[in-house]
Amino acid sequence: MPEVIWGINPVLEALKARPEAFKEIIIARPSTPPCKRGGKIGEGLNRILQTARKRHIRTTFKDRGALPHLAKNHGHQDIVAIVEEYRYAKIEEIINLYRSQKERALIIILDGIEDPQNLGSLIRSAHVAGVHGVVIPKHRAAPVTATVNKASAGALEHTLVARVTNLASTINYLKKQGVWIIGTTMEAQRTIYELDLRSDVAFVVGSEGKGIRPLIKRHCDFLVSIPMKGKVSSLNVAVAGAIALFEAVRQRQSAFQLSGSGSLLRLLPPALLVCLFVKPGYEPVKIDIMFADIRNVLRLPAS
Repeated sequence: MPEVIWGINPVLEALKARPEAFKEIIIARPSTPPCKRGGKIGEGLNRILQTARKRHIRTTFKDRGALPHLAKNHGHQDIVAIVEEYRYAKIEEIINLYRSQKERALIIILDGIEDPQNLGSLIRSAHVAGVHGVVIPKHRAAPVTATVNKASAGALEHTLVARVTNLASTINYLKKQGVWIIGTTMEAQRTIYELDLRSDVAFVVGSEGKGIRPLIKRHCDFLVSIPMKGKVSSLNVAVAGAIALFEAVRQRQSAFQLSGSGSLLRLLPPALLVCLFVKPGYEPVKIDIMFADIRNVLRLPAS
């Protein structure tokens, strides 16, 4: 079923990523022809027109007053495009992407993000951070829409987004592929800066009001917080997600590597490893955290 996208960047990026999906491009009929318009909008419209001609995509000019009805939004920037329905990726495509690129997985899982602006902002940050895929639930969460595309500044067109029926099952599937699941929550005592993020990781970011659901928290290998100062004790979910992603990027680009230490630790007997990791901070009820730490250092697959 055809759908509508609008805005200069979303249409431009869609033309780059999936030109075959375009049915029609509709441009507002102004007093000044597009080729003579100045500014970023005029420049963007000209680029779109040139690409549309090369691709033989139908282009129509209509009165500006008709576009808000088509776009269902007044921020259309004088352009609306009719395209084929957005195709969600499969989780296997995300896995195949980082494996084919021989990279450590970087995935973000969104547990119930309902605001399309936040979803779009997260997708934009994810794309810039080099994320291999974004995972969203099918129910009780914002789907991909034209508003999401606009908020992502067109980054949606270059990012794999998987929409899954059961988030917990998807997390378990990723664990079996060797991906560490890291939940971000204000209550966690461990900060994101204390964790080695250079292995295959997937961050879980919770909804705007309630955060990560208890069921999903239980499926996480680690829960981490972002240290904050000041009187406001929370971050916008899109900002928190971006901070988590770029901490992983920072660590991966760092010249300091722990791979040598990890290789050495692999030679030590398990009993000695336990002794090395037992410290005052580990209480009996936190024994699972101790073994999670060992797995993290040794890059062992999730159980």
